[in-house]
Amino acid sequence: MKIIVTGGTGFIGSSLVAALVTAGHEVVVLTRASAKLQGGARAVVWDGNTSGPWKNEIDGADAVINLAGEPIAAKRWSAAQKERIKESRLDATRAIVTAIRDASRKPSVLLSGSAVGYYGDLENGDVTETRKPAGDFLGTVCIAWENEAAKAQALGVRVVTLRTGIVLEKDGGALKKMLLPFKLFAGGPIGSGKQWMPWIHREDMIALILFALKNPVQGPLNATAPSPVTMKEFAVTLGKTLHRPSFAPVPGFVLKIALGEMSILVLGGQKAVPSALLAAGFTFKYNRLDEALRAILTP
Repeated sequence: MKIIVTGGTGFIGSSLVAALVTAGHEVVVLTRASAKLQGGARAVVWDGNTSGPWKNEIDGADAVINLAGEPIAAKRWSAAQKERIKESRLDATRAIVTAIRDASRKPSVLLSGSAVGYYGDLENGDVTETRKPAGDFLGTVCIAWENEAAKAQALGVRVVTLRTGIVLEKDGGALKKMLLPFKLFAGGPIGSGKQWMPWIHREDMIALILFALKNPVQGPLNATAPSPVTMKEFAVTLGKTLHRPSFAPVPGFVLKIALGEMSILVLGGQKAVPSALLAAGFTFKYNRLDEALRAILTP
């Protein structure tokens, strides 16, 4: 298959591209800066917004995987940063769908990013793909993001939106930021510790994307492991894995002062479960957090 990937140089995207190349696919990464990619993938420059020669790559491609967007936790959420977070996702998705519309031979499937932030902060109950969206900032971003991707359905394209949880690996994401305090014997839960953390090992994240490419799933998929945990459970499990204590909590008010509205990323959560993936027959390699953390952190 010829597969187009946006966001292919990031924490998830770089591993995804490597897996696609290993599987024998022709991979084209749309990137904002000219880059030489390892493993045989080809880079094509785009700006994530306007039309250009990159559109020619969409014509005749078999699939598009759209992971582009301003990193959600890169900077404090000023009004301008919130606008960048939203518009970078909408612009990129809109540009991709426009290119699909203009293609004489359209891809058969579009996999587009989203997040469990779609559901907002929920204290109780399993959260499946049928749950209504939240009206907060992340919820409204995800709604608009998914709506842009869904426009490809009218073009005869199968559309899958990946409502991604906390992706775990030691070289990036939330886990990398949490490792240092634990290694310094200063780790512990953040806030009340009762908030849910819908996590997924990056290896399973890549595997479910490959699964969605070749299986007739469509619509939203919770890209999370079957066993979400609370923040306290996460901290305890991480401490045990590292043979470090996990009793130094970070008070929620400290984070609210330091991070402002962005503190919801760690002080809120939801018990998102992958109902649609499990119903479709996807098998997770890492169902339990302790198994995932041992695989990641054991030398």
